[in-house]
Amino acid sequence: MKRTEPGVEEISLAERAYRTIRDRLVMLEIRPGAPISEDQLAQSIGLGRTPVREALKRLQYERLIATYPRRGTFATEVNITDLAHISEVRRQLEPMAAAQAARRATDGHRAALTALLEELEDGTAQQRSAETLMRLDLQVHRAVYAATRNPYLEDTLVHYDNLATRVWCLFVDRLPGMAGHIGEHGPLLRAVIAGDADKAAELADSHVDGFERAIRAAI
Repeated sequence: MKRTEPGVEEISLAERAYRTIRDRLVMLEIRPGAPISEDQLAQSIGLGRTPVREALKRLQYERLIATYPRRGTFATEVNITDLAHISEVRRQLEPMAAAQAARRATDGHRAALTALLEELEDGTAQQRSAETLMRLDLQVHRAVYAATRNPYLEDTLVHYDNLATRVWCLFVDRLPGMAGHIGEHGPLLRAVIAGDADKAAELADSHVDGFERAIRAAI
């Protein structure tokens, strides 16, 4: 995939299929344990079976779907016991990514982060649906990861953030303070935009820790 400045990225059909199906799995629009049909997915997203098949190969590697002999392909279950493992990785990599984003972000990245900061702070967070807030959370994380300008770190963190978001979606009805949790991104984005690597790392570490504690409190 060709990587360019945010907003001008050109993607293939396979990449488009991958992103669309991935986010349906992440947001639990495709429910955990649900069967996966290439034909139905291709029809629903308006793409051919070949890009869908390529997308599914990637999604299996990312533990979002699983294929079983003689049974077929299914969306993976969301297992709360995985939270500790996911958080263990994110505690190490999220602060690193935030610090590197603060150091390396281009003008284009900072403009994208500024636009997200304005969206976070427009005063309507309490009125937004849980789905809208979670999609905004994904956008913020992915924008910070992209700003690291390290494609390996970006891909790894997108993967783990996707898994964490699936856990979050599972317990969303028990998390009334979600708007406040997402609002924590404001100071983080300001630190990254300002180039304050130490502050960005500190805030990212606190955010990951707060996420795990909130989920455990809801169980």
